[in-house]
Amino acid sequence: MSADRMTRRQALAVLGGGALALRATPSLARARLGEDGLYQMDWYVDSFLELSEDLAAATAKGKRFAVMWGQKGCPYCKRMHEVYLIDPKIESYIRDNFEIVHLNLFGAREVTDFDGRKRSEKAFAEASGIRFTPTVQFFPEKTDGLAERSLQSREVARLPGLLEPPEFLAMFQYVREKGYERAPFEEWLKKRV
Repeated sequence: MSADRMTRRQALAVLGGGALALRATPSLARARLGEDGLYQMDWYVDSFLELSEDLAAATAKGKRFAVMWGQKGCPYCKRMHEVYLIDPKIESYIRDNFEIVHLNLFGAREVTDFDGRKRSEKAFAEASGIRFTPTVQFFPEKTDGLAERSLQSREVARLPGLLEPPEFLAMFQYVREKGYERAPFEEWLKKRV
């Protein structure tokens, strides 16, 4: 083979590297509708749905861990993914600071909770008090003591529904900056303005 020609393996490596470069560029982020009817971002965690492992992996990367809930046909989920999460400022902040696992409110995939209990996504949502979408559950940086706590008391914050873009981003900043240790979100937000 001539030195001028690339092998298929080399071509795939070059193309793969180009795809990774595109993926890393926030302004090129796009929401994709999955086969399950949920919107996905290419930077969401591809998880085995072992929440303790996902939280530990996020912490090891210096990021926070969150579970985002969606459902097929949810107009607010669509807006969040097609407007908020492709905004370069919002997308880059969340992508750089959080590991997101996206779950289906009515899904059947098996989720292993922090206490080792296995449930379907739907059963886990019901037990966690998730009633509508989108909802984001934010968790502490460590799993220490989480297994002994009730489901909702494991969260450090919850974003139920869709806030306007500035407040939506502020909720992620609130968690990243551990604002929940000082004040409820509404009070913390007022002090920032």
